[in-house]
Amino acid sequence: MTETSVVAAGEAPAPAGMAAPAAPGRPAALPTTLRIGPLAVEPPVVLAPMAGVTNTAFRRLCRSFGAGLYVSEMITARALVEGNAKTLRMASFADDEPIRSVQLYGVDPDTIGAATRKLVEEVGADHIDMNFGCPAAKVMRKGGGAALVAHPVLLGRIVAAAVRAAGAVPVTVKMRLGVDDRHRSFLQAGRAAADAGAAAVALHARTAEQHYSGHADWSAIGELKEAVGRAADIPVLGNGDVWEADDALAMTRATGCDGVVVGRGCLGRPWLFRDLADAWMGRPVAAPPRLGDVTAVMETHARMLADLFGEPLGMRQFRKHTSWYLTGYPVGGAARRALALVDDLPGLGELLAPLDPSLRLPPGALRTPRGHTGGPRPVQLPRGWLEDPDDPRPPDGGDEMVSGG
Repeated sequence: MTETSVVAAGEAPAPAGMAAPAAPGRPAALPTTLRIGPLAVEPPVVLAPMAGVTNTAFRRLCRSFGAGLYVSEMITARALVEGNAKTLRMASFADDEPIRSVQLYGVDPDTIGAATRKLVEEVGADHIDMNFGCPAAKVMRKGGGAALVAHPVLLGRIVAAAVRAAGAVPVTVKMRLGVDDRHRSFLQAGRAAADAGAAAVALHARTAEQHYSGHADWSAIGELKEAVGRAADIPVLGNGDVWEADDALAMTRATGCDGVVVGRGCLGRPWLFRDLADAWMGRPVAAPPRLGDVTAVMETHARMLADLFGEPLGMRQFRKHTSWYLTGYPVGGAARRALALVDDLPGLGELLAPLDPSLRLPPGALRTPRGHTGGPRPVQLPRGWLEDPDDPRPPDGGDEMVSGG
């Protein structure tokens, strides 16, 4: 596979009023390009896979604001192998997506290998990311997601199976610190992934028990960089608490990581990718948009979802985004409640029209969390899961979970 660049991946222009002024000069000592196998990502920014969010429409919308690597929702290996119709739809890509990037979930190396071959040979995937970070109880109680960080031998075998099946297509890993503070096994898991041939490792610097509460421990990203990035000479990416462009720069400087993974910070704010590109290149970062610019993006996003899923389902998918877009703007509870029930594009326009387009975001509102905020939560694991971390056997029934694909 020849090197593929995603330096200029955005084709669709950002809506009017959203452009930032340019200025020469960039912050010193920051990586400009993230290299993942044959992929060159500039700036080194990756969209985190998020269930029910990072579909084709959202990926295209984010890409319209700036280049980066835009990863699909998580799909389940067994469901893909068995030809589950919903999973096959989730594994599809638009013709204009320059990089077909998929996140894959599974606990059995054989199933992971078969799913990876299907993604490469039939879907045409250019990048496969392995999910070892999901903290959801329904995933962890089956030994999947973040539970696998506690079983580095099995994790390594899963990665090795994907790498063998992927051929020249790079396989990466996204994981958490561990199941809880008593079992922070991310260094062992990171080494296992690197030894198995992973092209990069990303760390969400929270434990599964934390869920999305508290603060990400950025110092752990630096530890992983030292232990894996420098020793194995592969990129290490940081994830957690990147709410503004300056957070990404601060994380990179503090940890030495090679790039950042952005999740909840871009919910209702796809222009964060423009801000990140500007900050990385030393250009001034635009002030938060006025509400009129936000509502224009909302209508664009809703139309994309309607085109993708059909208007009834697309608008139901869009409802959760309305609260994220309006976070911090003083629009009133009645408007928020009505938008949470919107069921067609004309109705969306009617609800947005009375909102004051000149409203600005109050100071500090950018850091208001969007998306998941719950935690800490007790972890649920298979019986005896923590007794033998070197057990290479897949958990019984771990691949039966097909929720969300």
